[in-house]
Amino acid sequence: MKINHPYLIAEISANHCGSINRAKELIKCAKINGADAVKLQTYSPQTMTINSKKSFFKIKSGLWKNKFLWDLYEKAQTPLSWHKELFNYAKKKKILIFSSPFDESAVDILEKLKCPIYKVASCEMIDIPLIKKIAKTGKPMIISTGMANLKEIDLAYKTANKFGAKQVILLYCVSNYPSKTSDFHLNNIRILKKKYDCRVGLSDHSKDPRVAISAIAAGADIIEKHIILDGQKTGLDLKFSLTGSEFRKLRDDINVTYNFFKKDFFYRNKEELKGKVFRRSIFVAQDIKKGQVFNISNLRRVRPGHGVEPKYYDKIIGKKCPQDLYRGDPLKKNILKKLKII
Repeated sequence: MKINHPYLIAEISANHCGSINRAKELIKCAKINGADAVKLQTYSPQTMTINSKKSFFKIKSGLWKNKFLWDLYEKAQTPLSWHKELFNYAKKKKILIFSSPFDESAVDILEKLKCPIYKVASCEMIDIPLIKKIAKTGKPMIISTGMANLKEIDLAYKTANKFGAKQVILLYCVSNYPSKTSDFHLNNIRILKKKYDCRVGLSDHSKDPRVAISAIAAGADIIEKHIILDGQKTGLDLKFSLTGSEFRKLRDDINVTYNFFKKDFFYRNKEELKGKVFRRSIFVAQDIKKGQVFNISNLRRVRPGHGVEPKYYDKIIGKKCPQDLYRGDPLKKNILKKLKII
């Protein structure tokens, strides 16, 4: 992945609400509102869990409380039969599309579709056999790190590199749905960048755009956000998704923030430097005859900045003027040369 600006990924996830036409509308919405890519999730319920009503499989808290995993994934899935059509639609709309495979069979399906990038979801980043399978495709791999400690991240990162991933990108993620601003520790982005010397981004499940904007300021190159249509009222991920218009605003805001930090050297822009004319400089305050001594009455440090810099003032005071000078004229460098100051 070539990244020379903040890379914004629109996650469709379950917000298609079981409609392929809604999925297409979301792809179009992402393209119109500035996303660089759209992402699907590639799984079926049987590749995610077991169809069981035992308590192990019941969600105890959070957004999907009291749902059984099978029922949730059955409702949330992007049917495998849609994938080819959605990949073709995204190509038609000229937006990159890729997916998160949740098991090895999903990788095989996506390889047939020439999926250009793979994303490993936070819950799957400890699935080392899956990471090996993805890495062997030789494609770039994005790994989301929600809930993971550094030891777990280290194993996933090293495995991906060892088994052939072309590029490994880590996403700092908070796996709460939706996440509160107090859940985030954005210094983790700096820590990951320093430790792994790779691209690092944010998978953001909050509704607060300040999180993503602050992540860019902390060094994130990539932002992943769930997207819904303007006016959409239903969707399993609705509560932590941005509408198209909100997505567009985020696109603009992260671009501005990214530009604040894109240079890694001390920099002043040309427009600002025009203001140097309003700096103080040394001016002649009284007519001065050749041979007359410079003093605090006949030389002053005033605005504007057409004369020599005030740093020479103390070196000039007390010396004899080498030529006639007139009130209101800036003191020029030729005088300093005659005085052998420069």
